[in-house]
Amino acid sequence: MSAQSHCAVDPPFWESLEKKPGFSSYKSYDKTFTSSPNNCAKCGEGIANDRPGCTALNQTFHLACFTCSACNKELAGGSFYALDGKPLCEIDYMNTLEKCDKCNKAITEKLLRASGKAYHPLCFTCVVCRTSLDGVPFTVDSANNVHCVTCFHDKFAPRCAVCSKPIVPESEGDRESVRVVAMDKSFHVNCYRCEDCGMQLSSKIEGHGCYPLDSHLYCKACNTARVRALTANA
Repeated sequence: MSAQSHCAVDPPFWESLEKKPGFSSYKSYDKTFTSSPNNCAKCGEGIANDRPGCTALNQTFHLACFTCSACNKELAGGSFYALDGKPLCEIDYMNTLEKCDKCNKAITEKLLRASGKAYHPLCFTCVVCRTSLDGVPFTVDSANNVHCVTCFHDKFAPRCAVCSKPIVPESEGDRESVRVVAMDKSFHVNCYRCEDCGMQLSSKIEGHGCYPLDSHLYCKACNTARVRALTANA
């Protein structure tokens, strides 16, 4: 007997973008005004009628100074995002997000991480049957293609020489499948039987050993009977 293992890795897990260090989102700056005891946090100059200001991120800015920290686009009148205390426009904020390994688009809400890669939940599917793998066990092949456990076994598991079905773990929670290997072929334990009398064969049970003849499986008694018949007809 030999044991063949087809391991399914743990289910993928969710990560919330809101847990990203230093991340906040804002619909707009707090308010505008034409005078303030505070100077602009960016240029250091005062707020005046000809240079109105706003408050955002607990600081005071001239409207013209409150810009995206990446591209300098003015953010007055629109929404912005803050990362590590710095304002970003939507485009530059999107560029900071992880991209889905399947569709290559930014993941703006919750992401699903598996095998070190990030996915949209709807993109994380079996490469064969397209079933969603959100929260369920999955496997990957040598090319890192993601499979549900059923499709992986159907595609890669050894097949029984008797019934031609894949040899898979007996229950969903098992990580190993048990097979019998004889004559360079694989068999389910229950399919490994004498082809004449149907007795289940096993090297672990006295009198149940396999005595193959011409690539066929026989118990000792049936093998002996066939050899006698062949000798008698010779």
